[in-house]
Amino acid sequence: MANLAMTGILEKMTGKDKDFRYMATSDLLNELNKDNFKADSDLEIKLTSIIIQQLDDVAGDVSGLAVKCLVPLVKKVSEPRVVEMTNKLCEKLLKDKEHRDIASIALKTIIAEISTQSLAQSIILSILPQLVKGITDPGMNHEIKCECLDNLCDVLHKFGNLMATDHELLLSALLSQLSYNQASVRKKTVSCIASLASSLSDDLLAKVTAEVVQKLRNKGTKSEMTRTNIQMIGALSRAVGYRFGPHLADTVPVLINYCTSASENDEELREYSLQALESFLLRCPRDISPYCDEILHLNLEYLSYDPNFTDNMEEDTDDETHEEEEDDGSATEYTDDEDVSWKVRRAAAKCLSALIVSRPEMLSKLYGEACPKLIDRFKEREENVKMDVFNTFIELLQQTGNVTKGQNDINEQSPRWLLKQEVPKIIRSINRQLREKSIKTKVGTFSVLKELVVVLPDCLADHIGSLIPGIEKALNDKSSTSNLKIEALIFTRLVLESHNPSVFHPYIKALSSPVLSAVGERYYKVTAEALRVCGELVRVVRPNIEGIGFDFKPYVHPIYNAIMSRLTNQDQDQEVKECAISCMGLVVSTFGDNLDAELPVCLPVLVDRMGNEITRLTAVKAFAVIAASPLKIDLSCVLEQVIAELTAFLRKANRPLRQATLGTLNSLIVAYGDKIGAAAYEVIIVELATLISDSDLHMTALALELCCTLMADRSSPVVGLAVRSKVLLQALTLIRSSLLQGQALLALQNFFASLVHSANTSFDALLDSLLLSAKPSPHSGGVAKQALYSIAQCVAVLCLAAGAQQCSSTVKMLTEILKYDSTTNSAKQHLALLCLGEIGRRKDLGSHDHIENIVIESFQSPFEEIKSAASYALGNIAVGNLLKYLPFILDQIDNQQKKQYLLLHSLKEVIVRQSVDKAEFPDSSVEKILNLLFNHCESEEEGVRNVVAECLGKIALIEPAKLVPALKERTSSPAAFTRATVVIAVKYSIVERPERIDEILYPEISSFLMLIKDHDRHVRRAAVLVLSTFAHNKPNLIKGLLPELLPLLYDQTVIKKELIRTVDLGPFKHIVDDGLELRKAAFECVDTLLDSCLDQVNPSSFIVPHLRSGLDDHYDVKMPCHLILSKLADKCPSAVLAVLDSLVDPLQKTINFKPKQDAVKQEVDRNEDMIRSALRAIASLHRISGGDCSLKFKNLMNEILKSPALGDKYVSIRNE
Repeated sequence: MANLAMTGILEKMTGKDKDFRYMATSDLLNELNKDNFKADSDLEIKLTSIIIQQLDDVAGDVSGLAVKCLVPLVKKVSEPRVVEMTNKLCEKLLKDKEHRDIASIALKTIIAEISTQSLAQSIILSILPQLVKGITDPGMNHEIKCECLDNLCDVLHKFGNLMATDHELLLSALLSQLSYNQASVRKKTVSCIASLASSLSDDLLAKVTAEVVQKLRNKGTKSEMTRTNIQMIGALSRAVGYRFGPHLADTVPVLINYCTSASENDEELREYSLQALESFLLRCPRDISPYCDEILHLNLEYLSYDPNFTDNMEEDTDDETHEEEEDDGSATEYTDDEDVSWKVRRAAAKCLSALIVSRPEMLSKLYGEACPKLIDRFKEREENVKMDVFNTFIELLQQTGNVTKGQNDINEQSPRWLLKQEVPKIIRSINRQLREKSIKTKVGTFSVLKELVVVLPDCLADHIGSLIPGIEKALNDKSSTSNLKIEALIFTRLVLESHNPSVFHPYIKALSSPVLSAVGERYYKVTAEALRVCGELVRVVRPNIEGIGFDFKPYVHPIYNAIMSRLTNQDQDQEVKECAISCMGLVVSTFGDNLDAELPVCLPVLVDRMGNEITRLTAVKAFAVIAASPLKIDLSCVLEQVIAELTAFLRKANRPLRQATLGTLNSLIVAYGDKIGAAAYEVIIVELATLISDSDLHMTALALELCCTLMADRSSPVVGLAVRSKVLLQALTLIRSSLLQGQALLALQNFFASLVHSANTSFDALLDSLLLSAKPSPHSGGVAKQALYSIAQCVAVLCLAAGAQQCSSTVKMLTEILKYDSTTNSAKQHLALLCLGEIGRRKDLGSHDHIENIVIESFQSPFEEIKSAASYALGNIAVGNLLKYLPFILDQIDNQQKKQYLLLHSLKEVIVRQSVDKAEFPDSSVEKILNLLFNHCESEEEGVRNVVAECLGKIALIEPAKLVPALKERTSSPAAFTRATVVIAVKYSIVERPERIDEILYPEISSFLMLIKDHDRHVRRAAVLVLSTFAHNKPNLIKGLLPELLPLLYDQTVIKKELIRTVDLGPFKHIVDDGLELRKAAFECVDTLLDSCLDQVNPSSFIVPHLRSGLDDHYDVKMPCHLILSKLADKCPSAVLAVLDSLVDPLQKTINFKPKQDAVKQEVDRNEDMIRSALRAIASLHRISGGDCSLKFKNLMNEILKSPALGDKYVSIRNE
């Protein structure tokens, strides 16, 4: 039946009526697109011949439909038919002048739809000779050559790697066309050779490069041929990436020479040379390094290359009086249609941009040489080039932000410091651009200013006055577009939020009027941005409640009225509604004492917005801002309604809404608790009980904090009763959770401390319920170790809150447990020890006789966790009374060899607590502690050495002047363990906050870090770990050492054969790699350095060979390497793209690895994690690779997406 229908369609397709033919072809397309369509061999022949015939139809829309029919047809007919069609099309292409265009389009369509390798090879065999003939045959005109080159380019791009045997033939055919006299043929030949290049062998690539370079060296060549050859070089480098690196020594000097020696009117030659150099910088970052300085000077020279225009210094005057001139006859209006020197300037700007992006290590040099030149070129007369100059400058600013993230600008060579020195020049140049008529120029100018404020937040304090007229003009000018207004407003907001309010006070009048009029704009994006600026303006106008030094009152009502008109308007965009609500919240909280008459009008409007699902979250946050206002705004007209609405929100499923509601309720109860009734409190407490669980600890912390706020009013017995009956049970369930930590644990401790004071609450009952929660339950078994620590902390806080008498009786009760239950119940004893430690840390237990001896008795326990808890308890009790208990611990360490490890842990607890609290030790103790610790540096036990290192590091924070020289002295100790221990001690002394030790340690750092060259692997690993900690916490201290350290660090990532040994286990042999931990630490260190010292790390020299070998290493090394690869893809995409080909093989090997049949579940799971990790790295590479990525990587992506198992994983990872 289907075939009968097809016969009818085919008959109509050959009819005379054009409309019949069109409809029949359309019907055929629908049939072919059906999944169940199948054709027998006869029908296949008819279909292929009629569609080829239809391509020649005189009606363009019919032949166009016929081309569309080819897409499904290629997949539905047999290979011989497709080959036959391509042959016929090739014939038309070469011989049929009338239908050549449509034949070319049809051939391209078929090539694009080929999906099987066998079909691809058949088609290549059939059409390649014909296309080559069309390109090389002397009788063919340039139109045929162009069409053949176009199609060959598509074939090569898709199937270049299947044609290895024909590469040489193709290459010689194509190279001959580079000297053809028709420019269009040469241009398409360049694209064709570039498509072929990505699949060429290194030898053939060298051959084609040598031939093109030879032509370039030939001085007699016509300039248009030279231009083509230069384009060819650029296209080759873009196509093959890092593989072009070995040929740079031949090509770069030639290109630089052409740039400088080209005749004045040969601008395109210069442009193409600069474009090729740009490609080298991005695609071969490692090999281009020796030429970077030369390329930089070339770019700076051609950035201002303008032979037809002499600048009479008109623009360099900084006289602002001619701001409003009409610019008649201004120099900027010089035009010459034949002047194409702007192309050279644009190419130089883009090449400079590539240099900035790919060489973070050159930043300081760029500030010295390129920055002043770029600022000077803001005056560029050609608008498109000016945009490129702006974009290049923005790249410079962004790179500065990336490289110096989290650093101070104390160093005079730091890029941030250097940028700061240039700010006055930047602003002078920018102000001139803001006076220009062109909208595009002004938008670009504000983009530069925005980036400047992001990178240097407080840099414009001295220049606000000069920028205000530019902002005013951008917002007020009738010719301003929405885009310009948005850019100006975003910049204004960024400046207002990043500078001191007093800087703006002289200009508030000039600034507020255009911003407030922008609030009334029709376009919602302008309005929303203007409202955000208003929010910042409110903060600036009245930075403190006293309002000293600036009269804010004249601005209160204009700002209020502008926002109120937007707040009450219902038919507007959601973004505007939200901004108006937030802004009104700020206005009420800042100006409320000056808005007595207006509050009864605007507060109900805000309450009304709480009832709307779209705006309720924003309204809840606005009330939090109002409640926290020191002005104590009168909310009596809406308070009851607000509390009722908020209580209802606690039942909603929307998490952000519940979170905001808890915060707002807390603020309202703190400020207006006396005006809210007990009945409302009870309802809130019932809702809170449902929010307390370990499944959402952040929400739990907020709920418990609100509970504490409610209980702060101790006069009301109702609240305490409600909390005990509803919340206490949840709190006791929560305390048993092993997940409890951080803010939630602190909130839980405060909850018990508040509860013991609330009316009619018994301390003993609370204490018993806490202690009982540590008992193993029949359902859930034993209590987790973390839960015991949580219970102990809550017990300690509860005892201290209850008072000295209860605290003392609790300590007695706990010591009784230790005395009499030492053999029976280990869980009870464990908790008792932890509780004593927590109480002892907070309160001196010196009045309890022999408590230290009772605790130390538990060191004899047969249970490890009891010993550990006893060690913890002894250390914490000593913190409460150092003079009494510290000498006892030191004495015990000297005399009790067997208990040494536990006693050292006790000492560590004391030292760590002292360093955190910045407390001093008694002088007599310090010497004794140090001697004792240094004696244990060489201990055979790693655990002891680690404890000693941590103790030394933390004492160094308290006594740096004594410790640093003592540690340095031991870096030359003959014992490797001692050297490793003192280096690790330095690691523990490097904390994020500034400390006294920093300036003492700074001159000595290299003594510790240079142990990375030590012959012992333990010492080398210790040095790598210290370097990593410095890079994370104090990168500025090590920046100067990195040029020397990095090669040594990279060396630690290499697999060392001498560290691999075979252990004979009888029936089988086991290979042990002693260098694995060191390699893993080295890669993790590089990962940290990429975050903090990007300008020092030269990614190109690291990726190949070090990262490349890491991707092929052991599981533990591959994981950090995948993270590094993702990070590099994000931060230095050009360096990664340059070597993309070489990274494909190890990644492919990882994702295709299958564990052995008999592998245990742990190995299978580990392999799954590894595959997901590799896919994450591949997803990062795919994001940056774009269209011109390597063929190898494209094939890898196709393989992943076609594989059912990998494809699903990849999609889920990409959507994370």
